[in-house]
Amino acid sequence: MTQPKDFRTQGRAWLENNCPADMRSPLQTEADLCWGGRRFRFQSADQETWLRNMAEKGWTAPGWPREYGGGGLDQEHLKILQEEMHRIGARAPLYSFGISMIGPALLKYGSEKLKQQHLPPIVRGEIRWAQGYSEPNAGSDLASLQARLEDRGDHYVLNGSKIWTSYGDLGDWMFCLVRSDSEAPKHGGISLVLFDMATPGVSTRPIRLISGKSPFTETFFDNARVEKDQVVGELNNGWTVAKYLLTHEREMIGGSGLRPSGEEPLGRIAARVLGLESGQLANPMLRGDIARLEIDSEALGLTMQRARDEVKAGASLGATSSVFKYIGTELNMRRQELLMAIHGLASLDWSGPDSAAGRLPRAWLRSRGNSIEGGTSEIQLNIIAKHILGLP
Repeated sequence: MTQPKDFRTQGRAWLENNCPADMRSPLQTEADLCWGGRRFRFQSADQETWLRNMAEKGWTAPGWPREYGGGGLDQEHLKILQEEMHRIGARAPLYSFGISMIGPALLKYGSEKLKQQHLPPIVRGEIRWAQGYSEPNAGSDLASLQARLEDRGDHYVLNGSKIWTSYGDLGDWMFCLVRSDSEAPKHGGISLVLFDMATPGVSTRPIRLISGKSPFTETFFDNARVEKDQVVGELNNGWTVAKYLLTHEREMIGGSGLRPSGEEPLGRIAARVLGLESGQLANPMLRGDIARLEIDSEALGLTMQRARDEVKAGASLGATSSVFKYIGTELNMRRQELLMAIHGLASLDWSGPDSAAGRLPRAWLRSRGNSIEGGTSEIQLNIIAKHILGLP
């Protein structure tokens, strides 16, 4: 592998030449996020070019093995790439549950066939994934799920429902936790299966939120066919896979406490909106709140990076992901509160949900959901108390 110093020089030059100018500006609306998938419509030629260029390098999933389309970078080179992207304010080329959740699970537990089938299209942004975990009566107590997988000889059929499926109406494929043996103990008899959401018998219905938008859906299965080769890991051993995947989901949600590449720093937003007096914000309390948030966010980022280095060296992330999820959730809510304070009355503008103005109150409202999804804050605190602090 290229020496770190040379990789930085080469990576910097490549990014300068291949990241379009429009992809170096702060995100304005949710439409600026590139999710990929069969039905995704690019907002601009630059957005499509940026995804294509990064996917060809494997840098949409830079830490994945090259044989599955990834960049094959180790932690040191990954950090350099992240630093160079932040340096020019480059946006993430792709937001993907495939990369953040099911991809890592496939790398660890998937058969070679499943890896070859699913990982390269994830890297290229061709398939958008949805997650089928929570059910109406199985949320925090996920192991109580009842969606049933039945053996029909050469295939399975799935019946039941899921709820709070993020972007379920836009997903191409779903990774879904199901009960495959109703006679087994509660945490046994569960399997993780994959299927195309265009499969007959799969349907979705939106759930409207207080923010006025509907990123969540209910998902229903009515004798939906699932192929037998689409089980991740062993049949009836899905809880092991599910727990591993949850650590990645919680780490992903924890990342909401970090400033995304391509997003304007909070201090710069405040200076632009409120102006400066004698070179600083006039309100000392606001200055202090912004400074504390930036420091805490930086500390979270460094801690997450340290944990990734430890995992690369053979340690397990385990319950540490609950720390990231809890702290990241709190930081994101603090950030949204500060954005509302900075913009004052203008932050109450309830314009269209995809407008720059209407984004502020909707993002503030949406941030409250971070403390529920992926396991409530109370659940995370219990996990931290038991598995990290060793409390009774």
